[in-house]
Amino acid sequence: MSFLNEANFKSFYEDHFSGVRAYLWSKSGDMDLAEDLAQEAFVRLWHHKNKIEITKAKSFLFTVGGNLFLDHVRHEKVKKNYSSSIQFQQDNNDPLYLIELDEFKIKLDKTIESMPEGAREVFLLHRIEKMTYIQIADSLGLSVKAIEKRMQKALEVFAVFKKSI
Repeated sequence: MSFLNEANFKSFYEDHFSGVRAYLWSKSGDMDLAEDLAQEAFVRLWHHKNKIEITKAKSFLFTVGGNLFLDHVRHEKVKKNYSSSIQFQQDNNDPLYLIELDEFKIKLDKTIESMPEGAREVFLLHRIEKMTYIQIADSLGLSVKAIEKRMQKALEVFAVFKKSI
C-alpha cells in the first residue's frame, strides 16, 4: 500500500523526520546539512509516493539520505580539488595585476556557479577530476548521452565567459 493522501504522508513525516535527521547528523556532524538532506529525502519520497510501499518507505528514506550525503561529500571534494587546482602564480607583485587576477577568479567562480547543477557537476568531474564520460555516467547513474548533453550546456556557459574576458 502506498501513501494515499497528504495526511498519511504528514503523519509519516512527523514520525520519522527526527530519526532520518539524526542518522544524517551522525554521518555529517553538521545539523544544518542533516536537516537539508533529510528534507530532500522526504521530497524524493513524496515524488515517488505512488511507487513505494509504505512498509518500505522508511528504508527508502535512509537509503536516499545516505546517498544524498555521499553525493554532498563527492561534490565538496570536487569543489576543493577545483579550487586547489586553480593556483595562479603571483610572481608579479604589481597591484593592478593582482586586482585583475582577483576579478578573474571571481568571474570564473560565478560562471561555474551559474551553470545548471548537473552541468556544473559533469564539467568539474571531467575537467578537474579528469574522469571520462563513462566514469561520470557510472558514478551518477546516468547515460553517457546525458553526460554529453550536460557537458555541452556547461561548455556553452563557459564560452560566454571566455568572450567576456
